Amino acid sequence: MSDHSSSDPRFSQPGHPPATTTEFEGVRSLHLGTSWEQGAMRLSRPDAIELEYVQMMMAWLLFQSAPKHIVQLGLGSAALTKFCYRRFPDARVTAVELNPNVIAICRALFELPPDDERLQVREMNALEFVLDKKNHGTVDALQVDLYDEEARGPVLDTPEFYQGCFDCLTPGGIMTANVFGEFGNYDKNLEAMTEVFDAVVWLPEVHDANIVVIAFKSAPQIDFSVLYERAGDIKRRLNLPAKNWVEGLKEWMRDQHGG
Repeated sequence: MSDHSSSDPRFSQPGHPPATTTEFEGVRSLHLGTSWEQGAMRLSRPDAIELEYVQMMMAWLLFQSAPKHIVQLGLGSAALTKFCYRRFPDARVTAVELNPNVIAICRALFELPPDDERLQVREMNALEFVLDKKNHGTVDALQVDLYDEEARGPVLDTPEFYQGCFDCLTPGGIMTANVFGEFGNYDKNLEAMTEVFDAVVWLPEVHDANIVVIAFKSAPQIDFSVLYERAGDIKRRLNLPAKNWVEGLKEWMRDQHGG
């Protein structure tokens, strides 16, 4: 395992955790000065989404096939941002990241392309972004993966924050969120989301206790035969394991309705 950037001044601006990388078996991982992995990229496939829970953040695709505006709150290793930018040529992609060290390392070592008319990486607080009325009603797919270098749980988890997320969505908009960390966080986040969104479901944990939640501005009709068909299409077009997401939704519904 090699560490490439432990003291690189480009990625250690004061006032924010430093961004560092490790490499193991062809996979480069991003860290914020701790051993917690904040994202990863396979060097031979830089535009693919390496981590399974990050792939799950694309589960909105089961319900929303042609988004015009996709937003990530929390850049991570830029996996979602790059994937959405490359695979949805008709969509605008916005990433919101507070830590300038993360933006710099993604540009330098994780192949994040420069901003253009479709791609915008904004260095700002995600809460400010979702409370800004200019962003309300503009987002079809919102992907929320916000945790700090200690990875104890989402940095923003209040009803006010999730209300802002809700307000940013278009009428058919969907949020996916990674709820991670200590057990109390799950209930706190799910309660806050359930208070705000019309329908909230979650997929079973896959990686170090990451649970991906799907929150709908308006509750969808869930028809599993249709979802399996869409999952097959997502697998063919984007090579994402969407059938697993449908199985996860099925399992969730069984658990909720007692069999």
